[in-house]
Amino acid sequence: MLRLSKLSNTGIAITSVVLCLAVSFSAYGQRPGSQLPDGAGKQLVESLCFGCHNSRQIARSSGYTQTDWKALIGTMVDLSASPAEQDKITQYLATHYPPNNKQAPVLIPGDSEIVFKEWVTPTLGQRSRDPIEAPDGTIWWAGQWGNLIGRLNPNSGEMKEFPLPDNAKPHTVTLDKAGNVWYTGNKNGTIGTLDPKTGKVTEFKMPDPAARDPHSAIFDAKGILWFTLQHSNMVGRLDPTTGNIKLVRMKTNGSKPYGIKIDSEGNPWVACNGSNCLVKVDTQTMALTEIKLPNEETTVRRLDFDKDGAIWYVNSSQGRLGRYNPKTGEVKEWPSPSGPKSHPYAIAVIDGIVWYNESRRRPETLVRFDPRTEIFQSWPIPSGRIHAGIIRHMRPTRDGNLVIHQSSTNRIMLVTLKRPN
Repeated sequence: MLRLSKLSNTGIAITSVVLCLAVSFSAYGQRPGSQLPDGAGKQLVESLCFGCHNSRQIARSSGYTQTDWKALIGTMVDLSASPAEQDKITQYLATHYPPNNKQAPVLIPGDSEIVFKEWVTPTLGQRSRDPIEAPDGTIWWAGQWGNLIGRLNPNSGEMKEFPLPDNAKPHTVTLDKAGNVWYTGNKNGTIGTLDPKTGKVTEFKMPDPAARDPHSAIFDAKGILWFTLQHSNMVGRLDPTTGNIKLVRMKTNGSKPYGIKIDSEGNPWVACNGSNCLVKVDTQTMALTEIKLPNEETTVRRLDFDKDGAIWYVNSSQGRLGRYNPKTGEVKEWPSPSGPKSHPYAIAVIDGIVWYNESRRRPETLVRFDPRTEIFQSWPIPSGRIHAGIIRHMRPTRDGNLVIHQSSTNRIMLVTLKRPN
């Protein structure tokens, strides 16, 4: 047995789990996707890693030295009580997966300047994601694998984590007008709201058992919560005053509704992660209007609006940035700097500038695009010494900056966008 403790960033253990390393090699050898090369430490790596990952996650990393593999594993589990096993695991990984540049990004220089500030969240392996700034300046995030919601005071660095009901596995966190905290229970088919003063959680169960995975969510100006259910292929609406939930199915099977935003007229728009579509939702009837994008191979993770009402979207499958004009139907796309396999993911439009990330580059990049000049600029995203991303959602702050994250290394990040004097 190898005892693993999840530590806070102050070194105080807050949770302990036990990982059994006595699982037979043959059992793990039959696991789909388990194709690690033979060598001393292979069985330990399979036993440690494959409860949460498959071998592809290791194989498509940018590779690390033994020191950096140790740092990366340290964001997930604490092996300090078992130094011999830790050394064997990291030596195996460094031997078979040394640093490489197979996923190196194409970085575009430019005149804009930005500053990254990062915080490491307390619970290891939680996959922190989807940070959002509250009216009081605190930043909330969802710790999906840690089954928690977290709060950060960016001025003091103080963090607090709130446990959620069993198996909620929050996919995102969002805030209503009053600053109340809401999340999507991606694993237990709920929408939840958290009282930060008491830690009490109120859950709203999906009315249809087929609605399994509430995903992304956003409030409209009337206080109605709109949300997607990716694998259930649905869009939902929750009225917090009554608790009433209404669901509709997407028109195209396998659309995988993902990101959702509200336009200037109050209409929700949904990005399709399984099909080449953008979808407008009628707020009264919940009728869906599907807009097909030109390339049938297109899939879209997320979208946002500019001040003129144009929809900016990431063409994730094709490595492109796109714009759809709802008034004219015009679609235009630009190749992302790192090419067709860069997998753009999150997106935000701030002061007329489009920001997004290239999630399958190592290091992951933050990309700036100026629609007026059609000029790109990009930066590598820091994540300690480890290039393990990824940003799954980005949102603006009250001051016009960005809050992002690095889910694989449990980081919440503030990006300050320096503006010319």
